[in-house]
Formats: sequence, C-alpha cells, structure tokens
Amino acid sequence: MGISVLEMVQMAQDKKLTAFVVLLILDLLMEGAESATQAEINRHLEMGRDYLARNQLADALTHYHAAVEGDSSNYLTLFKRGTVYFALGKARNSLSDFSRVLELKPDFNTARAQRGIVYLKLGDYENAEVDFRSVLMEEPYNDDVNYLFSRLDPAREQWDQIQSLMSHGDHRSSIAFLTQLLEVSPWSAKFRETRAECYINENDILSAVSDLRSVNRLSQDSTAGYFRLATLLYDLGHTADALKEIRECLKLDPEHKDCFPLYKKLKKVEKALTDAQQYMDERQYMGCIESAEKVLKFETEIPMVIFSAKQLLCSCHVKEEQYTQAVTRCREALDIHKDPSVLCDRAEAYIGTEMYEDAIRDYQAAINIDEHLQRAKEGLERAKRLQKQSEKRDYYKILNVKRSATKKEIIKAYRQAAMKWHPDNFQGDEKKIAEKKFIDIAAAKEVLTDPEKRQQFDNGEDPLDPEGGNQHGFRGGNPFHHFQHGSPFQFKFHFN
Repeated sequence: MGISVLEMVQMAQDKKLTAFVVLLILDLLMEGAESATQAEINRHLEMGRDYLARNQLADALTHYHAAVEGDSSNYLTLFKRGTVYFALGKARNSLSDFSRVLELKPDFNTARAQRGIVYLKLGDYENAEVDFRSVLMEEPYNDDVNYLFSRLDPAREQWDQIQSLMSHGDHRSSIAFLTQLLEVSPWSAKFRETRAECYINENDILSAVSDLRSVNRLSQDSTAGYFRLATLLYDLGHTADALKEIRECLKLDPEHKDCFPLYKKLKKVEKALTDAQQYMDERQYMGCIESAEKVLKFETEIPMVIFSAKQLLCSCHVKEEQYTQAVTRCREALDIHKDPSVLCDRAEAYIGTEMYEDAIRDYQAAINIDEHLQRAKEGLERAKRLQKQSEKRDYYKILNVKRSATKKEIIKAYRQAAMKWHPDNFQGDEKKIAEKKFIDIAAAKEVLTDPEKRQQFDNGEDPLDPEGGNQHGFRGGNPFHHFQHGSPFQFKFHFN
C-alpha cells in the first residue's frame, strides 16, 4: 500500500473518523503483515530445500532457522531443521527439535524414530528403546526400526564387558571393544572419554587427545575438557597446540581457576620457543641460545618441554661451533628422548672436536631409529671419510683456522705460516722439518682457497692425494706455482 501505520492513523484523525474505524484499519494492516510474514517463511523454506538438495547444509540451516523464528509452532519446519542438525552431527540441537516436534504432534512416528536414532548415537540406549518400541507399536513391520532396535541389547552387553575388562586393567582389549561400540554410538561423550582414559593408560597420548577433542565438541560446558587437553598436549611438548586449547577454555570462562594460571605460563614458554626457532632460522645462533635458556627457567618439570629447549640448544651450539657445550646439551636432550635429529646434531659436534668414532656411533644410532633418515646416512659416510682423512694431513690444522674460515682469513693465516716456516729461516735438521711444513702450508692454501677443492676436503676427500684419484691436485702438478725462480726454497715469494 505504501502507507505506514502512523500515516493511516493520522488520516483517520484528520477526517474525524471514529475509534472503530481506526481499529478496523489497524486490523487490516496487521492481517497484511501476517501474510507477508508467511510469504517470507515460505521463501526461507524453499531456499532451505534448494540448499539441502545441493548438500549445502550450513546454508540450508540458516534458512530453516529463519523459518522457525517466523513460526515456531510449525512441526514440519522444526522437523526439517532437526534433520539438518542431525546431518551436521549436532546431536543436542537435533534432539531438541525432534522433542519439540513430538510435543506438537505426538503421533508423528517419523520424528520419534529419528529421535530414537539420535539417542542410539548418543549411547542413551534406554531412551532409544522407549522411542523404538513406541514406533513399533504402531508400525510392527518397520524394517529399519526393527534393525535399530535389535542393536540395543548387544550394545549394552558390550558396554558391560568393557567395564569388566577395565576393572581388570585390560585397557588394550577395552580400546578394541570401545572402537566397535563407537561405530554404533559415535556421539557418546562417555564412550569416547572412556577410550581416552584407556589410551592414556596405554601411553598413547595422541590418540587420547583426539578422543578428548571429540568429547569437547559433544559437551556443552567443556572448560574442564579444554584444561585437560591443554595439559596433555603440554606434557607431550606441543606447547602451541596446548596454548590454543587453553584459550578455548578462557573463552568460556576468562577467570577459570585452572586455565588462567596455565595460560600465563604457556604464553611465556611458547614465546621463548618460537623466538629461539626464529633466531635459528635466521642464523642468529646466540639469540637462539639465549631464548632457549629462558624456556629452562620458565619450565623445570615437564620433560618434553625441557627436551624441546635442549634440542634447540644442542643444534644452535653446534652451528655456533661451540662444540663442547653442544655435546653437553645434546646429551641432556637425549637422556629425555632418543631423537634421531639430536643424534645427528651431536654427531656434528663430535666431528667439530675430531671425535670421529663417537660421530660414527651417533649417526649409526640415528639410522637404527629411522632407516630412511638421509641426513644420518650422508653424515655417517662423511664421518668415516673424515676419520680416514684424520690419519693424513688436515689443511685447517696446518693453517690453524676454523672449518668455517673465510678465504680472506685463510690467506692471512697462510701468510703468517709461510713467513714462520720459510726454510731460509732454518739450518740443519730444522731446515728439513721446515721444508716439510712449508710444503704442507702451500698445499693447504691451494686447497682451502679453491672452492671446489675445499668442498672435496670438507666431504672427507683429499683432492691432492694421488690415491684418492686426483693426480693433479696442484695446478700443473706443482704446489709451488706461487713462487718464482729455481729451487722451491731459493726464491723470493709473493702472495696471491
């Protein structure tokens, strides 16, 4: 009509209409509003059907919500919403809708059978039996309901058997039977929580965590569930996951007496661990060490959290070439958990201290844990080559430089060593020793300033060793190509 209620009333007043006429107009307007509302409800129902046909359940649910809000006494609309809740696995909501339908229309057997199925899936066998019996009184030959009814007694017997097994400490068998029972009643928080307890007793914490997450989804008030989940995850050393669960607890109760203190601790531990990892990724190894040490101050009891910190310390000390500290931290980490990557890190530290036998042992131990770990396989071969190489000359030792030395540092060390051991500075027997050292110094400079040869040497191969298959290690076969004139020891020399 395009005229508001207030405008119609004003028109009536202007024309000095009676109160009766005003009320009549208002009544007509309300009737129009009601039919508009029914049209809107029908539109939502139509759209809900369309989305349901396309299996877009969440969108269908939105429109059925709107339809129920428009008319909460329409049992068919409630039933449709209940079936969508059921398909989405929202047990409590579907149960509520089906129960309301049966209040409105007690003889609606399809809704009663559907509610019985919800009870069956929840593990509420008594109420399921009541609904199935009621349906079968009216429809004794309903095959579907008869089949579901037949599953109730075996399910009850299995639950009794599980409780008996648990009382005798047979958690492994209980897990197998609970898994079967959960096929019948997948929405039972009680059965899932029981299986989680069995998993914990069998030390299968990750499986317990999975079940407890399902329990939280099925439970309405799950602050205790979130706290327990966070505690289990933290015990596993999964601090980031634990922090997520404890935040869910605080969403329900910001001042929860257990969740809030744990949250404050988890936040500090997780930040320090994240910082340490980030520093390591950025090759800022001292920052990594400092952050990991903070974790050990925040946490002194939970072994796997301590392990995470010491694993980082082990790795970062190795990369910082602090091999003695690395060996100590790696050992402390391995005392908590035999991790193949930590064994490889300690092997690297042993190589840094030239303890090749120990490095070989650690790499082999890592392979025994994970036979596909390529890092350990390559490390083992390298350690064996370095052990063999250690029986020969070590070019880094000859120039007294670290394995990580730059080319500039190597040339500087070469100059100092060449000046010190130049044969012209010695007489008699000392001259022979100096000549040998001078040859080694020249060879060291040749290998360590050539990227390709240096890489060969770092991999445990001597590029100047004729037995190693490299007959032409020195350019032209002459280690004294740097020097000018005559005999190798009667010359003036320059440095490249």
